[in-house]
Amino acid sequence: MSEFSVQVEITGDVGMLRWQEQRVDSETLEAAVSMAADDAIIAHELRRLQVDLPANDVVARRALQRCGFRLEGRLRSAQRVGNDDLVDVLIYARLAIDPVYGPQGFSGVMDSVLPMKRMIGHAVFRDSRGRVLLTETRYKEDWELPGGIVEAGESPRVGAEREVMEEIGLAVTFGNAALIDWMPPYLGWSDAIEFIFDGGTMTDDVAAGITVTDPRELAAVHWVAPEDLDEHVTELSARRIRLLLSGWTGMTEDGRPL
Repeated sequence: MSEFSVQVEITGDVGMLRWQEQRVDSETLEAAVSMAADDAIIAHELRRLQVDLPANDVVARRALQRCGFRLEGRLRSAQRVGNDDLVDVLIYARLAIDPVYGPQGFSGVMDSVLPMKRMIGHAVFRDSRGRVLLTETRYKEDWELPGGIVEAGESPRVGAEREVMEEIGLAVTFGNAALIDWMPPYLGWSDAIEFIFDGGTMTDDVAAGITVTDPRELAAVHWVAPEDLDEHVTELSARRIRLLLSGWTGMTEDGRPL
């Protein structure tokens, strides 16, 4: 086999790891990347070492992951290969402060490359007439239940409580989720897991005082009768709200009981 080498281009305290495209076994590539990375970070006191590579280079991806590099991003259709086929380019990086070896290093790498799901926390509130509280957003036509996207490191329950406070100024404490639904891809969104909590029935004075507290995101709030849900929410949302109103609890997929 011809000699294989890895080069490091350094600008300030950031390095770019590169090598010529050639067939090489995974063990050789891993050893070369490991030595080059350790030498560059330690000898040149780099804070960051980056590698950009085609997404279809499975051997290189595995070698980088075994050397402690974490996936940071994907550039779609960014490189031409072969017969002018377009492939995505993946951005891997290793920081000087990143754990590389042991369980924490392995977990950190895997956390960057394994699939992640969006989580959403919503709540169903009713008034004394049995109407459901919906929010009218400024970015789409269909209305939503109060709530929203759960932030990183936040539980679905806490996320739903926070979103309800931010949107309509209502301090609530939820218990177990009434429905947990898997949502298929929709309108450019990837699939997601949604937790829907039963907020119970508001007294007339509390219901009358509900207003928008986040005017940048919401245009208005509305109390909607169950029979009118289809006029304002998606089919999926209507299915789930009606399930909860019927007393059904559990896990669903696309708003349908398993």
